Amino acid sequence: MIALLQRVSAASVNVDGECIAEIQRGLLALIAVEKHDQAERAAKLADRILGYRIFADRAGKMNLNVCDVDGSVLLVPQFTLAADTRKGMRPSFSSAADPAKGRAFFDKLVDIMQGRYSRVKQGRFGADMAVTLVNDGPVTFWLQV
Repeated sequence: MIALLQRVSAASVNVDGECIAEIQRGLLALIAVEKHDQAERAAKLADRILGYRIFADRAGKMNLNVCDVDGSVLLVPQFTLAADTRKGMRPSFSSAADPAKGRAFFDKLVDIMQGRYSRVKQGRFGADMAVTLVNDGPVTFWLQV
């Protein structure tokens, strides 16, 4: 599983002109599932997202995680992160999970994270989403488990 984490001061997801999820300070996590992923990876990715220390402490060092700063998490499914872009001029999605597996693993990740932390929201799997964000920093990290 892949997560592209972005530290944000605000983020939202709109579907068909309706805001379905919105957060203020926290993390926007774009999520992809690859065909070789196993179910236990969802729990490991949840641990990494909630525990990743990318918020500044009093000394200005990245020592705090999203829970430490009482931030929110917005999870957005994005299969294009699983693209192979190493050659050619068109991405290959041969490593991405099929839609049924992608939805199941994304839903599992959401359930795990909402069970561990109350400030988790989500985009809509398979929808044409308009995602807006204000990247704080900018601070962006690629996590792969």
